[in-house]
Amino acid sequence: MYIAVEGIDTAGKSTQISALSSNFPNALLTKEPGATDIGIEIREMVLSARAKSKKAEFLLFLADRAEHIKEVIEPNIATQMIISDRSAVSGVAYALVQGEIDKKKLLELNNFATNGIYPEKVFLLRLTKKELEYRLSKKELDGIELRGSDYLLSIQDSIIDATKLLGIDLVEIDATQSRDAITQEILNNIN
Repeated sequence: MYIAVEGIDTAGKSTQISALSSNFPNALLTKEPGATDIGIEIREMVLSARAKSKKAEFLLFLADRAEHIKEVIEPNIATQMIISDRSAVSGVAYALVQGEIDKKKLLELNNFATNGIYPEKVFLLRLTKKELEYRLSKKELDGIELRGSDYLLSIQDSIIDATKLLGIDLVEIDATQSRDAITQEILNNIN
């Protein structure tokens, strides 16, 4: 099974992936962007917000996605549980918010990059604006986070649209719950 934990920055994805790894000790843990050598470089470029063109940023994400599918997902999908910190869903969500690529083209480009391979199920850790702003106030912000809470919340909403566009099962989870309650909710929804 290939699943992804999605959510905006500070939603608790890393915490939940760590908890899931305890429950699935043989699972392959991965992330997008940044799970491959090329992906690490792409992730640094995107987080630094050096790309002035939103199209360039989108294409960087697509390049990482293609490499990730080829190097990590395809060789392991038939034999291992794969738990990913983000997936194509985030990339599509960011592109939807940018509004520079129509949905049909967005789907075509992602199908090209992924060979049509997507997570079977996505878990979205949802934050309220109040909780998001509190969590952001406690950390040093990267280039994406500096765009502000309204931008990040629009991404959160777009994650839902992206799962519909890609035809992926979505489980929405209140990320303001306790860590254990969130973990249990995820485990209850893994078949």
